[in-house]
Amino acid sequence: MNVFYEESVHFDRDLPEFGTRGGVHVHKDGLTVTSPVLMWVQALDVILEKMKASGFDFSQVLALSGAGQQHGSIYWQAGAQQALRSLSPDLPLHQQLQACFSISDCPVWMDSSTTAQCRQLEAAVGGAQALSCLTGSRAYERFTGNQIAKIYQQNPKAYSHTERISLVSSFAASLFLGSYSPIDYSDGSGMNLLQIQDKVWSQACLGSCAPHLEEKLGQPVPSCSVVGAISSYYVQRYGFPPGCKVVAFTGDNPASLAGMRLEEGDIAVSLGTSDTLFLWLQEPMPALEGHIFCNPVDPQHYMALLCFKNGSLMREKIRDEFASCSWSEFSKALQSTEMGNGGNLGFYFDVMEITPEIIGRHRFNTENHKVSAFPGDVEVRALIEGQFMAKRIHAEGLGYRVMSKTKILATGGASHNRDILQVLADVFGAPVYVIDTANSACVGSAYRAFHGLAGGTDMPFSEVVKLAPNPRLAATPSPGASQVYEALLPKFAKLEQRILSQTRGPPE
Repeated sequence: MNVFYEESVHFDRDLPEFGTRGGVHVHKDGLTVTSPVLMWVQALDVILEKMKASGFDFSQVLALSGAGQQHGSIYWQAGAQQALRSLSPDLPLHQQLQACFSISDCPVWMDSSTTAQCRQLEAAVGGAQALSCLTGSRAYERFTGNQIAKIYQQNPKAYSHTERISLVSSFAASLFLGSYSPIDYSDGSGMNLLQIQDKVWSQACLGSCAPHLEEKLGQPVPSCSVVGAISSYYVQRYGFPPGCKVVAFTGDNPASLAGMRLEEGDIAVSLGTSDTLFLWLQEPMPALEGHIFCNPVDPQHYMALLCFKNGSLMREKIRDEFASCSWSEFSKALQSTEMGNGGNLGFYFDVMEITPEIIGRHRFNTENHKVSAFPGDVEVRALIEGQFMAKRIHAEGLGYRVMSKTKILATGGASHNRDILQVLADVFGAPVYVIDTANSACVGSAYRAFHGLAGGTDMPFSEVVKLAPNPRLAATPSPGASQVYEALLPKFAKLEQRILSQTRGPPE
């Protein structure tokens, strides 16, 4: 269970002929963002050739899996499956698959050009909340169903010439299989098309997006399924064993959940430029914010993602304004103030927040009166407590409950600050561990390949990864923390609602 080889291809630098920046093309409208599908194909050629040149022993590979950026879609031209099945080991993939795609530039997760299609989809199923209950999320511009609808509306000819639509994950798996790989439940949950409870395509959503869509998508499968043996192309060209199993590929976020080895009741907090929460859920409660996906390592359970835009940039601003630009002064402020901050609560959103939609700085004293400022050390604690209380409230809004066995896994820049992690442990009432998550989606894909090989749904994932390196304990809840925050959380939630209603008028 140790990583012994890593290699990468950098799209902009290693494949400059495609002219991408950050691996994508941003179009003139500023909303449309695509990647050239042949760049991805060629990247696979490049990386396998690099491995071959380094003497990598492909004959030892018993199973493989992988991950793709979520939501992006690939459009295979009629006849492409035949080309995939008859690859010549003498030529690289990109030379043989040039004519296989009806759309050469694929929409990716950064694309936000489908607002009209989102409104159409929500209207077709009875509104945003109804769509969320069905598919795990309200309509989002980047979600694949809305992207497919746009392509059908704007380029019906290309759509009619498409025999299969893949996600980035199932596309990559198809390259290894030498035939179309099914979409897995977990990545399939990021399309606004899959009914997350029944694990089948929603007929209402398919019908709203485009005709004959079900046959172009194929039937989805559990994420730990073995989808087939590797194509003979890789056996002959690189020396893979003919019995090498391909386990369904999934999205990068689900693969990260596997890489961090989350278990039931656990939560992972990525403290970066924006803060992201990964939750393991048993009984999901889909809402208008956040996303619920099928769980990639346990088909009976779910995972949720919540994104908070005002993450480390906000922490750095408050550090600079109230802690002399110093993290050690920032830590001193947290150490010198009490849990609960004497009832002083703050909401800090210098850019428009998405969970929930609020902007500005809002401070409230013990009597719930709005104030314009706090003393410096109170300001620091108000920010950190407020960020973590918001995370707990919104996680619980999606059905998450802290359990006695809950672990919190912290990653990202702020996870190096022990005093910030102490507040996290106190607010959630659970121990905080730190984990090295460099390339967690890759590591998670390797774990998942092993899981599929070991029997998939019949074998608990935790059993498969029990020998992997363990996370390190960083903070445990202070005595009395649960009483303090159980009292503060309802107050914090009410104040958030108050700010929301003042900034956008009464609810519709």
